[in-house]
Amino acid sequence: MDEIKVLVVDDSAFMRMVLKDIIDKQPDMKVIGMAKDGLEAVEKVEKLKPDVVTLDVEMPKLNGFEALKIIMKKTPTRVIMVSSLTSRDAAITIECLENGALDFIQKPAGSTSWTFRQVQDDLLQKIHEAIKVSINVLAKPQKSITTRKKRESVGTVGKKILLIASSTGGPRSLDKVVPLLPEKIGVPVIIVQHMPAGFTKSLANRLNKISELTVKEAEEGDVLEKDTVYIAPGNFHLGLKKSGTKVSLYLDSSEKINNVRPAADFTFDSAAEIYKQNIVSVVLTGMGRDGTKGAFKIKHYGGKIIAESKETCVVYGMPKAIVEEGYADYILPNTKIADKIVDILEGKE
Repeated sequence: MDEIKVLVVDDSAFMRMVLKDIIDKQPDMKVIGMAKDGLEAVEKVEKLKPDVVTLDVEMPKLNGFEALKIIMKKTPTRVIMVSSLTSRDAAITIECLENGALDFIQKPAGSTSWTFRQVQDDLLQKIHEAIKVSINVLAKPQKSITTRKKRESVGTVGKKILLIASSTGGPRSLDKVVPLLPEKIGVPVIIVQHMPAGFTKSLANRLNKISELTVKEAEEGDVLEKDTVYIAPGNFHLGLKKSGTKVSLYLDSSEKINNVRPAADFTFDSAAEIYKQNIVSVVLTGMGRDGTKGAFKIKHYGGKIIAESKETCVVYGMPKAIVEEGYADYILPNTKIADKIVDILEGKE
């Protein structure tokens, strides 16, 4: 197999050398160039044509987001963002994921050669995963959410719930589902997106701005309310418990499931015990099989399951597992999922 050619972009000379050292020690990877700012990154992507780019978020002259937009327009490339855990960096990172970046890694606090090496396995895994992703999917223009069909309300739907799971490429697909849902959907919505602590809040804020529904990061003890979207916070599994007529949320820091926390399987399993057949679940783009065991339980109780089709997935992993197991009632591109959700809730399916 040919070496994976990587371009490292960071305004810190020290960080560029740390990343180069980590990558060059791998037998199947090689750093073919480095850039110190966004302008130089755009030039070197066009000139060197790397397989993967690690792109710092905050840089002089042209930040990571602006550089990404130019790269994806002129020379579509697999890009992994390198983000600090600041509210500004987290917000920009979410926008990058919605505009063509494949994934991101988080710089440890007070990044040094030693602390950054704590996340080197994550970086190397994401580079290996990135090379498997078709550039055509990343570069494909996303339809504007302004084209959505206006639906005022789905009416009274009873004691139902909508569950959504996503991983790699998730923010792009969520951007094509959540803002298309009507303001009066009549049910609570829970999203489990594989993402570290800090970034899920930025994701919630971003979706809240562009959606008619209220979107928030879930908190311990939240009582589920209809027409509200709850996003599982990074580094916690999200569970549901019932007390009388109310259902509330709880955060769980037990072991990772499917090597992730939050895990969709945890939330799906918990919800299925309470809502039984009154669940509509959606499994969007992502690596691995998270959500498959939970989908089995949802299916067992008679709930409905929608899987994102391969044509719009950045990574056809999680939805593929759902389809192959025979759990999917519907297989749809992300732009058609919202309408199908509403039809199911209205009893038209």
